[in-house]
Amino acid sequence: MTEAPPPRRPIRELPDELVSQIAAGEVVERPASVVRELVDNALDAGARAVVVRLAAGGVRSIVVEDDGCGIPVEELPLALKRHATSKIGSLGELEAVRTMGFRGEALAAIASVSEMAITSRTADAGHGWRVDARSGELQPAARAAGTTIEVQELFFSTPARRKFLKSEATELAHAVEAVRRHALARPDVGFAVWHEGRVVAQWRAAGIEQRLADVLGREFIAASRTLEVAAGPLMLAGRAGQPEAARNRTDLQYLFVNGRYVRDRLVSHAVRAAYEDQLHGSKQPAYALFLQIEPELVDVNVHPTKIEVRFRDGRAVHQAVQRAVVQTLAATRAAVAAPVAEASPPAPPVAALPVADETPVLTRPSFQPSLPLVARDTQAPWRSDGARSTPQGSGGLAAWSALRPTPAAVETVLEAPAAAARSLPEAEPAAHPLGEAIGQVGGVYVLARNAHGLIVVDMHAAHERIVYERLKQAAAASTALPAQPLLLPVSFAATAAEIATAEAEREALLALGLDVAPLAATTLVVRSRPAALPDADVAELARSVLAEFEQTGASRAVERSRDELLATMACHGAVRANRRLTLPEMDALLRQMEATERADTCNHGRPTWRQLTMKELDALFLRGR
Repeated sequence: MTEAPPPRRPIRELPDELVSQIAAGEVVERPASVVRELVDNALDAGARAVVVRLAAGGVRSIVVEDDGCGIPVEELPLALKRHATSKIGSLGELEAVRTMGFRGEALAAIASVSEMAITSRTADAGHGWRVDARSGELQPAARAAGTTIEVQELFFSTPARRKFLKSEATELAHAVEAVRRHALARPDVGFAVWHEGRVVAQWRAAGIEQRLADVLGREFIAASRTLEVAAGPLMLAGRAGQPEAARNRTDLQYLFVNGRYVRDRLVSHAVRAAYEDQLHGSKQPAYALFLQIEPELVDVNVHPTKIEVRFRDGRAVHQAVQRAVVQTLAATRAAVAAPVAEASPPAPPVAALPVADETPVLTRPSFQPSLPLVARDTQAPWRSDGARSTPQGSGGLAAWSALRPTPAAVETVLEAPAAAARSLPEAEPAAHPLGEAIGQVGGVYVLARNAHGLIVVDMHAAHERIVYERLKQAAAASTALPAQPLLLPVSFAATAAEIATAEAEREALLALGLDVAPLAATTLVVRSRPAALPDADVAELARSVLAEFEQTGASRAVERSRDELLATMACHGAVRANRRLTLPEMDALLRQMEATERADTCNHGRPTWRQLTMKELDALFLRGR
């Protein structure tokens, strides 16, 4: 028996109260959402000091005070209406938003689920005025120039929403985190958070480095590196954590776009890609990045909470951010920390491999970027450090075999610098950051002494990184991956997006050794696979590569696949454990580490060396106690 269709209901306009409740559900998720919106307004008003007072984690009471420009008395009732704002007035201003707020929904949404009042005074007014959001009553009030917004009994009118809130301590932590994000973005503004009459967080106005230390801690500053890069209309600054300071959670990852804290999968993926062969396992990098871009090139009107953005040229931003972080992490910890020695002897020669020039795009004639943005180039199937790929078959397996580190090549990596080192006068340990080799332990570790104490080096891991970086440089100008034709082509069902990507990026797929082409309206066929992956699931491999192409672009996907193959080659080609090295060979390994980018970790993200200071050695033997 089939059920009768429900009776048709007429289309009608929703009442204003219900519309406000719907809007509140999008904007106000918890007390922290209210704090974020009200602090946004305070900053837009030019505040230099913002105080947040909470009770019961913000559920019972939220009060935000600022010393901004204030609201004229005639505009106070209007401020409580939906879609009323001073931030924008036209479509052109919406497409180039330069303020934190702009939707004109926050105050009306908050007022619909709480008891709210606004007290404000402009600099030229004799006294302040207070408006009650529920009754609309306007009356004089005593206040200095600025604005105070009081929010009492959040979600009192929607008890079901209130039941979904967490404990008082949890809601307080979220509210403090919301202010912490603002404090990172605006070091020139002082912030204070009070809870039940006690100060729980306070940050005085300071410079950006001091504010980062105050908010994120001195440990983060000590374990991170300064990043500052300009590329056309984009500027990126902040600090990127060193690989050894990675964490198990993503709780120390902050990204700001034009001063606004956002969660952006594109930029997060770019940062993670920059760390991908330097982090061990599922470790997460720590960073605080501030991205400035022309407002016309980013859409902030994506989500009611304004925590998501969309870039006009996402691929260019992805590549620029990734390269900026890669460059920041390139120098080793020893090179960064070591003082410059005026009379240091020259380092042993390191074979220099050519790196192709890059062509900057999205640049202005009057501005020369130090880090080029790379936009999609339909003439080049893929780019790796700016180098155009060559058609498959021009070099093939023979060209790639030449990159494989043979035993003779391993000897060359150690012997050439060792011979040069023997021709140099003996240097003091302080002349080089990683010091002077003194011995070998267990056939695995190299011991060296430097100005700070004792260095312990995992020789296989260190040599693996050296070989890997050399192979990457050589492969940047090499040919496509060799392909192995399939005796029986493999077909699989594909989405419209996968088919479109396969057609658009056919040359890039061939560069990876994958011959993927449409077979039918909803089917793709694979006719070849990379020769280096004989046991791979061809259909799953093609799907993953197409997904990578769609997300990060062909150039990044090709580069990543090549790097994985090179990492395997480097691991097999590096010097093995239990091999006895001479002191000149150990010194040569140390000098190569100092001259190699990212030499602090091996290809799998494990550390290659550790420093034991004299203080730590003294503590082992209880000296000075």
